[in-house]
Amino acid sequence: MTRRRWSWMNELLPFVAMLMTTCLDMGALTLVKAAMDGGLSIIVYIVYHSALGTFILLPFFIIHIYRNIGRPQLTFHIMLRFFILGLLGLCLYQILGYVGVYYSSPTMASALGNLTPAITFVTSIIFRMEKIDMRSSVSVAKLSGTIITICGAMVFTFYQGPQLFVTIRSPGSPDDQILLSQPSNWVFGGLMIFIGGTFGCIWNVLQSAIAKEFPDQFTIVFFFCLFGTIQCTALSPFLEPNPSAWLVQSGIGTIAVVFGAVYSVGIRISILTWCLEKKGPVYVAMFSPLSIVIAIIMGVTFLGDALHIGRYKRRTN
Repeated sequence: MTRRRWSWMNELLPFVAMLMTTCLDMGALTLVKAAMDGGLSIIVYIVYHSALGTFILLPFFIIHIYRNIGRPQLTFHIMLRFFILGLLGLCLYQILGYVGVYYSSPTMASALGNLTPAITFVTSIIFRMEKIDMRSSVSVAKLSGTIITICGAMVFTFYQGPQLFVTIRSPGSPDDQILLSQPSNWVFGGLMIFIGGTFGCIWNVLQSAIAKEFPDQFTIVFFFCLFGTIQCTALSPFLEPNPSAWLVQSGIGTIAVVFGAVYSVGIRISILTWCLEKKGPVYVAMFSPLSIVIAIIMGVTFLGDALHIGRYKRRTN
C-alpha cells in the first residue's frame, strides 16, 4: 500500500510542479510586460534582475567551492566559454526577448517559444551534434515536426483576424488613450523574440557541450550569470543613457525585478532540475503549449490585450 501511494505521488508531484512553474513563468512575463508598459526600461530591468540573481547565487557558490575541493580546474579556455555563454544566453537572449515582448505580448513569446525544439534541432545539425538520414523514419519525423512548427509560428505572427469580446469605449476615454500610447508592432516584436530565441537555442547546444567537458553545473550557472550581468551593465549606458530611468520607483517595477530574480534563480531552476531528473526532458517540454493558454488568459485579463480569430489582417503600425 505504501509503495503504491509513493508511486502515485511520483506521478502527481511532477505534474503539479510543472503546472505551477508554467503558470509562474507566464505570470512573471506578464508582470514584466506590465512594468515595461508602466515605464520600466528594458535594460534597467535586465541589469537589476541579473545582478540580484547573481548576488543570490554568490553565497551558495562560495559554500559549493568549500564543499567540493576536487572540482574541475577553471582554465582560461573554460572561462572564455563561460563568457560566451553569458553573452548568448543572458545578454543577447534577454535583451532581444524583452524587446520583442514589449512590442508584442507575452502570448507571442509563449507561442514562439514552442519553436525552441525546432531551432535547437537545426542548430544541432549545424554543429554536427545531430545527423539527418532521410531513410530513417525518426529523421523524417523530426524534420516534418520542425517544418510544421515553423509554419505554425509564421501563421501566429502574420495572421490576425477579427477581435473577440470587443469592449465599446467612449472616444478619448483614459483606457483608450493608454492603449493607443503604447507602441505595438506585432511582426517586429515576433522577429526580435525569434532572433533572441535563436541565440538561446545556440546557448543551449553550447552549454550541453561545455557541461560534458566541465561537469560542475553550479559553477557554470554562476559564471554564466556573472558574465551576463557584466556584459549587460557594459551595454546599459548606450541602451539607456537617461540617469533618471535607473531610479526604479517602488511599485510594479520593483516587484517585477525582485520576483523575477528570486523566482528564476531560487525556485524555477530547482523545480525544472527535479522534474528533469524524475520524468525526463520530453515530459518537461510537453507543458510548453499550456503556456500559450495561460499567456492569453493573463494578457486579456491583466494587460488588456485583444483576442482575435485567425484571419489575415495587415498591420499598419
